[in-house]
Amino acid sequence: MNNLKKIGLTALAGSLVVTSAFAGELTASGSASMGVANISGTADDGAGKNFSMGNNVFLAGSGEMDNGMTVSISFELDSGVDTGSGTGPFDSHHVEIGSDALGTLRLAGHGGSSAQSAIEVTAAGDLWNNTLGLTGSITNAEAGDNNLFYTLPELMDGLALTASIAPGDVAATDTHMSYAAVYTGVEGLTVKYGTGDWGTKTAGGETNSMSASYAFGSFTVSASNSVSDSMTAATDVEVTSYQLAYTVSDDISVTYGTETFDKEASAVDEEVTGLGVSYTTGGMTISGSMISADGGAYVAGTETDKWSLTAAFAF
Repeated sequence: MNNLKKIGLTALAGSLVVTSAFAGELTASGSASMGVANISGTADDGAGKNFSMGNNVFLAGSGEMDNGMTVSISFELDSGVDTGSGTGPFDSHHVEIGSDALGTLRLAGHGGSSAQSAIEVTAAGDLWNNTLGLTGSITNAEAGDNNLFYTLPELMDGLALTASIAPGDVAATDTHMSYAAVYTGVEGLTVKYGTGDWGTKTAGGETNSMSASYAFGSFTVSASNSVSDSMTAATDVEVTSYQLAYTVSDDISVTYGTETFDKEASAVDEEVTGLGVSYTTGGMTISGSMISADGGAYVAGTETDKWSLTAAFAF
């Protein structure tokens, strides 16, 4: 038995020596939050003030091969994932390989995005996605599990080009492609554009997203527009959003934003406005917001208000 232990320890020591030759490293980081919120109006669930928490741990490893290429992996542990799906508590994870000359190729096992959906967040920061009873988001270009995301090598200063592919199946779904460009070549200016397709062979469509933001002094002005066109015109949706952000100091910032969802088949728009304040000190951010939504689910007369206060920590 002692000889077997010696053999096992010798093999382990040898594997550690070989691994160290690739100059790889594994790091762990995380985030946590505690919050309270209250919803009143149409979407009020009658539960009164609700407490919430967040707790995520990220494991990341990377190493450089002899040919100069870099390989990395990222894995998220999140107790909020539905364990009934068979994936919890494991969440987003991917493997990535790349170099300055060839660009970067990422295979997302779970939680991947398409090139278009990666830039689709509204100028106001997706205010609609706050349990306000809104139908909300447009349909994004296909992404999800086992999709490939490619970032091209830099072709010119300030220009980043990306592409993605989500495999389909022979029976119902085509293979979906998505493309995006981000330009930051002018100081203070960021311009984004993305396009891609989604859905099945009989009920698919295409989504185009564009946005621009410009920072001058303590102010940043942002605007965005996304249009989702489907085979069924009645389900086409356009979302337009604006935001004005003011940096009071290195620690304090204030934002005001709006989002409007216009659905082809509806005479009523979903409209959201939000005011937010945040204070950062060390690894802690305290933020508060007040959000108001009208026309929930594209129904006239619906109105929901929400306030929230959150303390978030990074470590």
